[in-house]
Amino acid sequence: MRLVGLVVNPIAGMGGRVGLKGTDNKVEEARHRGAEPRSPQRAREALEHLKKQPEAIELYVFGGMMGEDEAVAAGFSPIVVGSPEREETSADDTRAAVRCFVERDVDIILFAGGDGTAVDVAETLEALDDETPVLGIPSGVKVYSSVFAVTPRAAGRIAATFDRTETREVNDIDEDAYRGGEVNTELKALATVPVGDEIQSSKQIGGGSVEALAAAVAAAIREADATYVLGPGSTLDAVKAELGIDGSPLGVDVWRDGDVLARDGGEAEIIEALGERNVIVVTPIGGQGFIFGRGNDQISPDVIRRSEIEIIASKQKLSDIGVLRVDTGDPELDRELRGWRRVRVGKFERQLLKVV
Repeated sequence: MRLVGLVVNPIAGMGGRVGLKGTDNKVEEARHRGAEPRSPQRAREALEHLKKQPEAIELYVFGGMMGEDEAVAAGFSPIVVGSPEREETSADDTRAAVRCFVERDVDIILFAGGDGTAVDVAETLEALDDETPVLGIPSGVKVYSSVFAVTPRAAGRIAATFDRTETREVNDIDEDAYRGGEVNTELKALATVPVGDEIQSSKQIGGGSVEALAAAVAAAIREADATYVLGPGSTLDAVKAELGIDGSPLGVDVWRDGDVLARDGGEAEIIEALGERNVIVVTPIGGQGFIFGRGNDQISPDVIRRSEIEIIASKQKLSDIGVLRVDTGDPELDRELRGWRRVRVGKFERQLLKVV
């Protein structure tokens, strides 16, 4: 029997759909903008796939919304090892849960959250000098660390079936700087993580020149009769510069006929700005290959279903990532998006890459 500990950060990822790029010190603002919890649903998805595995599972959880509720909803009869001290949960509760799991000698700790939650889990284990394997259920806005499964369902499968581990990095960024357009990553800890094809890599920062590609994409945008949803990232930032707009380097902007209809928009602003024909332009995250579901949750399933998709990237980036990935939070849409996609790599040239 495999012993699994689960802790859920119930506020992780709330800022994504509403354009806040994180929830650190922004929970009330996220709620004011209409944000809804994201991590509980993703934790349930992981647990549903964990339950389908042939390995017998004994599940330990923290109480209420930090794991118990999701476990019961997924059909488990979990063992509750503790509960948050107050209704508004905190990092201290996550750390307390990890200590409880270590005391019970679990085989792996699953956590639903983003990089901040990963830091809380990893630093607690380091303080205990404990090497219990951990695996993240990706639920945050920013997921830069290499301790996450590529999707919630992959997390469930891996937790039940892994047989080897390795040491991986836990990174985090300054959210205030991130909101201002700067990506400052910092190695926070090292963690023991299962070995598997469906574990994501650390996000790579930086890259080569994309001026020629950006110029070609911008020229095509100017000639087209469409509303363009321009995603985040340095490649799209170069496109926005070519268009002559003051775009948001790490946010989502909407452009039509020379006008910026939404700058750094959340889901609601993007949907309001859409027209009859809409085109989403995105670039895969370096090192991971995600085109949806990492840093651009504002481009929601509703937006995607109403739009065409244009993927752009340098040849070097495609060579580094090998495949494309999606994690929209809508399994049916993820299935629809999988398959071979043409990625624009130059003025005329396109390259086929598979969404897996």
